[in-house]
Amino acid sequence: MLTDHVGYHDPGGDYFARLDPNAACAASSASHCPRLHRALLPNPGRLTIHMRLRSSAASPRSRVAPFIFGASPRASFPTPGSSIQCVSVTQAPRDLGHLLDTTEVGVVAPVQLPFEQADPLQFPPRLRQLQAQGTVHRVRTAVGDEAWLVTRHREVRRLLDDERLGRRAHPEPDTAARVGESALLSRGLVGDFATEHADHQRMRALLQPHFAPKHMRALRPRIEALTTRLLDELTKQTRPADLHTALALPLPILVICELLGVPYADRDQFRSWTVDVGNMRDRARSEQGLADLVAYGRRLVAFKRRNPGDDVISRLCATEGVSDDEAAALSMSLLFAGHETTVVRIGLTALLLLANPELWRALVGNPDLVPNAVEETLRTSRKVGIISRYARTDLEIDGVTIKAGELVLLHIGAGNHDPAVFADPDRADVTRSASGHLTFGYGARFCIGAPLARVELQIVFSQLVSRFPTLRLAADVKDLALRDDQLAGGLSELPVRW
Repeated sequence: MLTDHVGYHDPGGDYFARLDPNAACAASSASHCPRLHRALLPNPGRLTIHMRLRSSAASPRSRVAPFIFGASPRASFPTPGSSIQCVSVTQAPRDLGHLLDTTEVGVVAPVQLPFEQADPLQFPPRLRQLQAQGTVHRVRTAVGDEAWLVTRHREVRRLLDDERLGRRAHPEPDTAARVGESALLSRGLVGDFATEHADHQRMRALLQPHFAPKHMRALRPRIEALTTRLLDELTKQTRPADLHTALALPLPILVICELLGVPYADRDQFRSWTVDVGNMRDRARSEQGLADLVAYGRRLVAFKRRNPGDDVISRLCATEGVSDDEAAALSMSLLFAGHETTVVRIGLTALLLLANPELWRALVGNPDLVPNAVEETLRTSRKVGIISRYARTDLEIDGVTIKAGELVLLHIGAGNHDPAVFADPDRADVTRSASGHLTFGYGARFCIGAPLARVELQIVFSQLVSRFPTLRLAADVKDLALRDDQLAGGLSELPVRW
């Protein structure tokens, strides 16, 4: 029988029902047990049972097994006296009482994304709770679609390199669950469902040579000169000045333009298109931005065919077997990813270091710590995002069955803050060895542009700490907001004084 706990709604939004452990359930299935059935209505089929077996219970498998539907316990059936969790239930055995000390049945509503946080530097408290509870959680995205969220480092890293998950392609992209409305989350610039893995391997083979460490070392003097010029201009500004518009935004655009062979004079136009492409709320605007960006890429390719230079787009055009459309798509992928993410990284790294003055002073006193500080701030950044994947086949993640076509969200930030891997994970320590962070991905999906991003970040902060040792925030951290309307996110301003 069910007690009066049925229908109780707690602050987390979960409905719970309690089975009396000392009485048999009169119904043989949840659908015939009226109160339990009503409890299921808010989210049919997503029933979670937490039960503790009596220490004296013998051979619990036959009594507990009828409760399991669609997913089995994380490991083999536990010994009496231990706890298990089952996902989804179809039947309630009549003779449950002698097996259980307590049984709670809860219709657990998916956790709503995005997570609330008091300021851009706070690790979301709700995310920390979920991570402590387990690896995989049912969530609802900002656009109302359900997905599975993976929060622990070991599984996030493994799944980043798991071919059973598709990066963006989906057999039915128009109906696929989404994190947001950006066109890049459904079809992107390169690849489709049937040929995704082959397309990805070809893309890496074509692009990776242009981002090899030796090329990045050769590019370093030019990035240093560009950074020096921007900081010279910053010194002439009135204070407070906006570090975002003075440095974080223009530098990555300058660098990627020179690398790709994109005219810097076009920056305002292509920047507006990339912003539209990354729009997480307006799908039509994002689709139009993507179309405009690809059309621009085709015009650039046509120009480079006639007027080749010493740049990535020209070299792609000269590669045998690369069509105009492929060269345009690959080039615009680089243009988008090559500046959007680095803009965000520079801003958030500066915010983290300046909001913790002891970290800034440590770098001023010992600039040799900058490379290590870059890795640590990449790890601890609260805006290291969620990577969207689609299950290409049924698979199991830490005991939870994921069906083909379902959306799986790999939370890189949660993995980077996993206490099982990083001691005191929420504390930034510029002397810590942050190797193992997942900010640039892992395995076959490791970010092609990681060497370039590292060079830019190291140069920026080496020059900042030497030229602006008294740099400090000119606004309260809580007054600064992350852009949740953009795929890459990041700050829209960063006021500073010196």
